[in-house]
Amino acid sequence: QVQLVESGGGLVQAGDSLRLSCAASERTFGRYTMGWFRQAPGKEREFLAAIRWSTSSRYADSVKGRFAISRDNNKNMVYLQMNNLKPEDTAVYYCAADLGSDGAYDWWGQGTQVTVSS
Repeated sequence: QVQLVESGGGLVQAGDSLRLSCAASERTFGRYTMGWFRQAPGKEREFLAAIRWSTSSRYADSVKGRFAISRDNNKNMVYLQMNNLKPEDTAVYYCAADLGSDGAYDWWGQGTQVTVSS
């Protein structure tokens, strides 16, 4: 079982930056594709970014250019740097692990709240 714990959320103003962190318990973490998602009240969960073991990454169009995903396999950590935050970025943010790198995310964290005030 892979345990994922997100941190770094909070209340910020529009235009501010935040860096979310996700700590993974599994020592083979480096083999997995890791992703970040978010879910706003009343909306479906939204894919934001993913990073493979090779550190190649991809992004949703909605955050491309503002958000950056990275990982430190030595520390079992994945990060989401969020810049120029907007009120519409308000959501609960989740990290997830795709063990087979097949697009199906197998393990999820509990989420961290990000609130952006205007």
